[in-house]
Amino acid sequence: MSSRPHVRNRFVLIGDLALTIVSVLGSFALRLDVSELPFYFPAALVMCAVALLVKIPTYYFFGLYRRLWVYASTNELRLITIAVSTASVLTSGVMVVLYYFNLIQPGMPRSALGIDWLISLILIGGSRFVLRILAEQSTAQANAKTRHALILGAGDAGALVVRELQKTSQLNLIPVGFLDDDPAKQNHNIYGVTVIGKIDQLAKTLDTKQVNEVIIAIPSAPGHIIRLVNDECRKRGITSRIIPGFYELLGGKVSVNRLREVDITDLLRREPAKIDDHLIGATLGGKQILVTGAGGSIGSELCRQLARWNPAELVLLGHGENSIFEALQELKNDFPSLNIQAVIADIRELNRIEKVFNQHKPQVVFHAAAHKHVPLMEANVEEAVTNNVLGTKNVVETAVRHGVERLVLISTDKAVRPASVMGATKRLAEMAVLDTAQRNNLPYSVVRFGNVLGSRGSVVRTFKNQIARGGPVTITHPDMYRYFMIIPEAVHLVLQAACMGTGGEVFMLNMGEQVRILDLAEDLIRLSGLEPYRDIDIQTTGIRPGEKLREDLLEDGVDFERTQHSEIFRMSKEEHVDGAALAQTLDKLSDLALHSRTDDLIQTINHFLPSGSVQQ
Repeated sequence: MSSRPHVRNRFVLIGDLALTIVSVLGSFALRLDVSELPFYFPAALVMCAVALLVKIPTYYFFGLYRRLWVYASTNELRLITIAVSTASVLTSGVMVVLYYFNLIQPGMPRSALGIDWLISLILIGGSRFVLRILAEQSTAQANAKTRHALILGAGDAGALVVRELQKTSQLNLIPVGFLDDDPAKQNHNIYGVTVIGKIDQLAKTLDTKQVNEVIIAIPSAPGHIIRLVNDECRKRGITSRIIPGFYELLGGKVSVNRLREVDITDLLRREPAKIDDHLIGATLGGKQILVTGAGGSIGSELCRQLARWNPAELVLLGHGENSIFEALQELKNDFPSLNIQAVIADIRELNRIEKVFNQHKPQVVFHAAAHKHVPLMEANVEEAVTNNVLGTKNVVETAVRHGVERLVLISTDKAVRPASVMGATKRLAEMAVLDTAQRNNLPYSVVRFGNVLGSRGSVVRTFKNQIARGGPVTITHPDMYRYFMIIPEAVHLVLQAACMGTGGEVFMLNMGEQVRILDLAEDLIRLSGLEPYRDIDIQTTGIRPGEKLREDLLEDGVDFERTQHSEIFRMSKEEHVDGAALAQTLDKLSDLALHSRTDDLIQTINHFLPSGSVQQ
């Protein structure tokens, strides 16, 4: 419950009555000599009566008695200025009319009208802000347990956080200073809070000042900065919270409601990549767009970001009704005016896909539907083949028949020299798209990237569940490394790559450096406020079927070259796909999957993909 005192507006009204009289009499007193006051006193009384009759109703009309002035801000100051100015103009107009018809005897000093406006502005405005000052002082005294917050970042996000902390007394957080690396901001005040140093002075600041919480208000802060802050706070038992990163804030607002605990995605955060808004807008804006696998981690984020470009229609296609329902509800809440359609369908059913394309006539397709879990697909080879390969074939061929202008396949680094069924089936799916693009001269392309943090079934979620149960955290091998991106960042770059494709390209997103899974597990344990090997043990279980210690980005003898975007690479030479051999192989895989001949499926895949080595 708020501890701010509540001043009823009827008392504000009574105060305004008195202040209006004071303003009028004061304007006469300032304009006239003492000897002249008795002479003009009748005029002053008339003006008092006129001012009370005109100004108070005007203030009411502008809502000055329907606001909680303990929360007064610059918006209220603007309203007060307009209301007082309007009331003064109306009062002056009435007084001029009375003077013109000689109804004020013996006369009045006309300059008193301007002086009255100035005094009214000071008194009416000042009285409101006095209420706020008193409320803030009362709140500060009442909250004996008020905590002190240090804000990292004195930019727009930091300023907004400070402003909201000052307005929201329930949080019991008082900003005591900023840290920012900009030399021009040092020792400057923002909303009364001083920039007291640079970020590298964090440890010293925490040791010399009373700080209960550190708030990282830099949406573009790289991971090493966040790691530094988190480590220093953890050593001292100080809470650290963070404004979501740039990609998470797309389409949203910065506020204290979005502050959250530092997460593993923050520790691995990179500098946000810029995209060509004009190119994406021209390619996707106003188009009929269909996303397969729209209920999945990647597919739902694709839909969220695509919605920002205001497509003519956004079709969410997926096999799981619950995930599609959740994605649909979220999008409708965030984009109520957007034409969003949900379709429950299995991409393996060609007739159903044909009807969907015929009904919605998509111009752009993002194909994200796939089985992705490596161990599960090792045990369910037929499912991997029918969904990842034959399902992709259905989507691509249907897209060609219906004149889809652009198609993008969401692929994976596991398709490079595949050692798993999942990776091999995604490689075949890539080849189906590339062959179609080459044969039909269409801008259909493939975008590869590595693991995404926080997706369903990801190692991060597994580790978090194990930590919540008290451990142990299990890893398959202490020297296993993987590439990681956060989902919004990956999708951000997918949209850019999709618009760059002219036909048959394989794009690779810049994944940065590979991360050791053991380090990831230790970081997650520490972020949970625990210590690895002391509070939570880490155990090794052994490499699972289909896993490699390190993922590959390039096929043997294949190079990638830079594109116009620094975070996106393109295969330097267009891959030639033997269309006839591919078609024959896909037909054979379809027949083998229908009869559940697992060993023959794997043998056929290995024969067609000599760079792969899927184990039987």
